[in-house]
Amino acid sequence: MDSVFLTWKLRLREVKFLSQVCTANKWWAGLGKAPQPCSFICPWVPVAGLEVALTDFQSAWNNVQHHTDEISSDRLLVRRGQAFNITLYFRNRGFQPGLDNIIFVAETGPLPDLSNGTRALFSLTGHHGPSPWIASLETNGASSLEVILCAPPVAAVGRYLLKVHIDSFQGSVKAYQLGEFILLFNPWCPEDSVYLDSEPQRQEYVVNDYGFIYQGNKNWILPCPWNYGQFEDTIIDICLELLDKSLNFQIDPATDCALRGSPIYISRVVCAMINSNDDNGVLNGNWSENYLDGINPAEWTGSVAILKQWHATGCQPVRYGQCWVFAAIMCTVMRCLGIPTRVITNFDSGHDTDGNLIIDEYYDNTGRILENKKKDSVWNFHVWNECWMARKDLPPGYGGWQVLDATPQEMSNGLYCCGPASVKAIKEGEVELNYDTAFAFSMVNADCMSWLVYGGKEQKIHRDTNTVGNFISTKSIQSDERDDITENYKYIEGSPQEREVFLKALQKLKAGRSEDPHQADSQHSTPEAQSGDGLWRLHTPSLRPSDIFQVSLKFQLLDPPHMGQDINFVLLALNMSLQFKDLKVNLSAQSLLHDGSPLLPFWQDIAFITLSPEEAKTHCYRIPYSQYSQYLSTDKLIRISALGEEKSSPEKILVNKIITLAYAGIIINVLGAAVVNQPLSIQVLFSNPLSEHVEDCVLTVEGSGLFKKQQRVLIGVLEPQHRASIILEIVPFKSGQRQIQVNLRSNKFKDIKGYRNVYVDLRL
Repeated sequence: MDSVFLTWKLRLREVKFLSQVCTANKWWAGLGKAPQPCSFICPWVPVAGLEVALTDFQSAWNNVQHHTDEISSDRLLVRRGQAFNITLYFRNRGFQPGLDNIIFVAETGPLPDLSNGTRALFSLTGHHGPSPWIASLETNGASSLEVILCAPPVAAVGRYLLKVHIDSFQGSVKAYQLGEFILLFNPWCPEDSVYLDSEPQRQEYVVNDYGFIYQGNKNWILPCPWNYGQFEDTIIDICLELLDKSLNFQIDPATDCALRGSPIYISRVVCAMINSNDDNGVLNGNWSENYLDGINPAEWTGSVAILKQWHATGCQPVRYGQCWVFAAIMCTVMRCLGIPTRVITNFDSGHDTDGNLIIDEYYDNTGRILENKKKDSVWNFHVWNECWMARKDLPPGYGGWQVLDATPQEMSNGLYCCGPASVKAIKEGEVELNYDTAFAFSMVNADCMSWLVYGGKEQKIHRDTNTVGNFISTKSIQSDERDDITENYKYIEGSPQEREVFLKALQKLKAGRSEDPHQADSQHSTPEAQSGDGLWRLHTPSLRPSDIFQVSLKFQLLDPPHMGQDINFVLLALNMSLQFKDLKVNLSAQSLLHDGSPLLPFWQDIAFITLSPEEAKTHCYRIPYSQYSQYLSTDKLIRISALGEEKSSPEKILVNKIITLAYAGIIINVLGAAVVNQPLSIQVLFSNPLSEHVEDCVLTVEGSGLFKKQQRVLIGVLEPQHRASIILEIVPFKSGQRQIQVNLRSNKFKDIKGYRNVYVDLRL
């Protein structure tokens, strides 16, 4: 017995030694190729060990079962918590359970280690030891062995190397590198923290590779088509490269890889890497209107071209992006990694820089909005992501959809990222919960304070509790319609519940500031400090100027606002009192960027209006295209404002309206049946909407499963109001529902878009 025990003790040391040898050996065996042995022959036992000749990862079959076949059929891509099959083919004999002991080794990261979970050893015999990885016998052939493997539902995601150690009772101990596979999150697995229990939602938020990002303004919501392309060629490799380029990995790769099993951790890493403010992230942000050394953000129609450019240039940030581009790229990466993700648009989105839940806006005596010295702003629209995950780090009930905002606005723990912040926590005002919940709350539910700057003084005009956070939108499940999810973020505006939540959030922020000596003495830390309102005022909406002034002013468009045409509108004035009113109204118009930044005014007027008791009057105005065209931003936003005052009263009334100028869309016709690997003709019809020549016209066309890469067609010059069409020949290479996205740019406009859904059959 002592000699047998000594023999097995020596064999155990041998297996450990072989493991170290294989760990040091960093060459990789390709899939389907004969694995390379590194062996140590026991001098006291004849060589009769089991030898692996070939490994079949069954990639095509496994990938279908794991919903990764859209990525590849040649490479093994599996999801954690779900079994997959591989077959080992032997050179000299078959597997004999009583004689052969097979131990699998799975490793990820540059420094795999058993203690942090980046290295796992698990036996085929069922004696798995401490490892949660599983190996079991499926079928045993004469010279082959089919094995079922399964990674635990908490395993780190990423690129893995699979090895095997074979110890034969009367033979040698050999170690083989079987090949590489990629492990992803699994929203189909109930034990995975990203599990989503609805198949239609999984299809929409993980599998669907196109969608819509909503832009415009709350009165004119425009769906912008987008190609996410998360399953396109090389995108999975770029997503893993993105993780490896993060500051976390560069500083401590071992810890970073060990933490990649957490969707909370992964989401924060990806969020910081989408922008380039801290590192060589994917995108440079630019809100300056100067894009000469890059691409205007409005021209992009998909994520694939951006990610591939980032990779091809040695991970140099791509120029340029704004909020919807940051969110779209993050959606691509997160869906590719297996985390359910959707893109969210919030109209009239608050950017509260000092954390007091008040957005201050400043106007001059003409009604023109001024640049904000505090940098507070109300974005015409802002776009972020929601990712689905459990939140065991928070109290029960705060899992599910989490806000993540990759647009670099404010820092979070030293990096430009935001979230994950529980949507439920935002609605309930639990602003102290991780991560960045207070900032996310302010984006949807801050109050807005308007100030008149005149003669070196600031006069409060009014405080509006309803301005921020409207028509929060995302694409519907398996539909091209828009879903309004505002009720997920806040209670009905003006309701007692909404005001109670606001007050609770404000009190939590005040309590947090009182514990922070750097912020405790801030003179503008709370809304009541700025406005003079006591806390009791927060229970009910504050009075609008019209209630005090007893005059109502309102803008109304007479025609739909189309690019290239004059803007016709009226100012409606209503006297709600039983007294005469003599009004002076200053009117102005200026272009805006979508983040609320004002440009110079290009139109001003003054109206003197006399109103009898309860009388209403209208004043008509026209702003010619020739007057606004040269001042228009890429966002095509115009803000018209009216500041009214009465001679006998110090009170003032301010009204404004934001106009988004529209283009006629591009029309796409599919000429024939769409079939995989069969030629298909696409007709694209477009026009110049302006009454002037436009030059440098370029048509960009893409669509996952339809185009191998983005196509750019040089059009050149388009005559005024000219209509044109082109025919494109394509060969679809993926079946199912697909979408074509088209953009037309010129020296006068950048983003005339169109899309067409196409169903591609597998065969005729």
